[in-house]
Amino acid sequence: MTDISMGVNVPDFELLSTGNKSIKLSDYRGRYVVIYFYPRDNTPGCTLEGQAFRDNIKKFTSLNTVILGVSRDSVRTHENFKGKQAFPFDLLSDDEEKACELFDVIKMKNMYGKQVRGIERSTFLIDPQGLLIHEWRKVKVENHIESILSCLAKKLHKEIN
Repeated sequence: MTDISMGVNVPDFELLSTGNKSIKLSDYRGRYVVIYFYPRDNTPGCTLEGQAFRDNIKKFTSLNTVILGVSRDSVRTHENFKGKQAFPFDLLSDDEEKACELFDVIKMKNMYGKQVRGIERSTFLIDPQGLLIHEWRKVKVENHIESILSCLAKKLHKEIN
């Protein structure tokens, strides 16, 4: 069961990240935050998803938005993945599944005919005050970035008007 819901403040959490940092969600107050959970570094779908965020980073930045990728991989594995793909955003290691549990993204999945626990590809949009304002679950990589950018543009349009 998730500890968060739409329109409610997301509890602060802290995870180790690439760049030898410890990142707290509260570090980004005043900005939109896209947190995307993905199963594993260096896999085809996760690579394509990260590349889509990378290739659209200027659009996200222009919308006052920071991107954070989260998986259960180690920081060392994240560093290699981030370097190989030239990701301009941090990847957070959730090896203890703290954030995964908070956002309720650990699910039983079928892999080669066996049930395994794994991260269900999911994305969450948090507003500058720390409220969860949108979530995408069971994400398909294709056109996902466009959906996030469209949602952000609508949120910002409402704020301006």
